[in-house]
Amino acid sequence: MTLTRTITTADSHGRTLRADRRPLTLQRFLRKYLLGIIAILVSIVVFIVPFAFIFLTAAKNPAEAALFEFSLPQQGWMLWENLVTVLETRDYILVRAFVNSTILTIVSVILMVVFAAMVGYVLQRRKLRWNHLINFFVLAGLIVPPAVVPTIWVMQGLGIFKTLPGMILIEATFGLSFCILLFRAFVSTIPRELDEAAIIDGAGPMRLFFRVVLPLLKPVVVTVIVVQAVAVFNDFTGPLYFLPGDANATVQLTLYNFSSQNPSQWNLLFMDILLITIPPLILYIFFNRQIVAGMTSGAVKG
Repeated sequence: MTLTRTITTADSHGRTLRADRRPLTLQRFLRKYLLGIIAILVSIVVFIVPFAFIFLTAAKNPAEAALFEFSLPQQGWMLWENLVTVLETRDYILVRAFVNSTILTIVSVILMVVFAAMVGYVLQRRKLRWNHLINFFVLAGLIVPPAVVPTIWVMQGLGIFKTLPGMILIEATFGLSFCILLFRAFVSTIPRELDEAAIIDGAGPMRLFFRVVLPLLKPVVVTVIVVQAVAVFNDFTGPLYFLPGDANATVQLTLYNFSSQNPSQWNLLFMDILLITIPPLILYIFFNRQIVAGMTSGAVKG
């Protein structure tokens, strides 16, 4: 098998001078595109195949789902029936869980974006003697694991244990260190002349940040929103320890309930997994490029 590769040469005015058609053999073609082909195959195996298995199992009856076979339903598709059953289980606990998880995710991510952007901006722009201490605590927030019992004791003292506002503060606190590092790296790419020009025009600190700096942080803001929204939405241990109870159930805790109370109905468990997987999957599909841009801009330009 022999392919041809055309190499054109143009002058300064864009006019083509000559076209050289060189043979592109199969070996050279595979060498050039082999890495991309391998990446596509690995992506299919790692992401698409498990999702397809979840979808097929969620569409089967309990007997077929218990076999754990990667095959089409043999006794008819029960996708809608399983969906209705999962939604109606325990007085629509999954619907309440989606509401709780949505509120928890939106509010905690807003807090992370606002406070992390402010702290990252100050750490990058202001050279204070406290910067080293603040950087130490930021890194400690990434390295030191959260202490469950002391945290519960503090929350009980504040009266926010087993409450959604308390869980929002927990999620925002746990994700703040990572967000601060991202914002600090990206702020370094913004010229200081913009700050000076805004101050000369009479902008105060709050107006400078929200009207000048924050709009320029859009790539990293999108990255933080998507990454942290998926992390909060998929968090299992946090709500398990700090937000117990059916009234405060989140979507991840419903998996625990289905696996413990319906041990033989694997089709319902996989239907629950399918419903929980769809929102993060949609976020990653639509904001794929923005995530990469926000993660790499600070490293490349800073």
